[in-house]
Amino acid sequence: MSNQQETPKPSLGSKLKSFAIQSKRVWQVLKKPTSQEFKTVSKVSAIGILILGAIGFVIADIIRLIGNIF
Repeated sequence: MSNQQETPKPSLGSKLKSFAIQSKRVWQVLKKPTSQEFKTVSKVSAIGILILGAIGFVIADIIRLIGNIF
């Protein structure tokens, strides 16, 4: 047994208040992306989706090929 006191758990109300304060701080820092930033993010996202789709297609073909061999 130790003599250390346990710290009380924060209440739901204090957790929500802390979350609201942190969310407000983030919201104040946010800015609307420029047209160029939006286009860049869109292009990178599209390339990522295409790469993931291609990888999935290749894996599906390999599985089909292995299934046909056995």
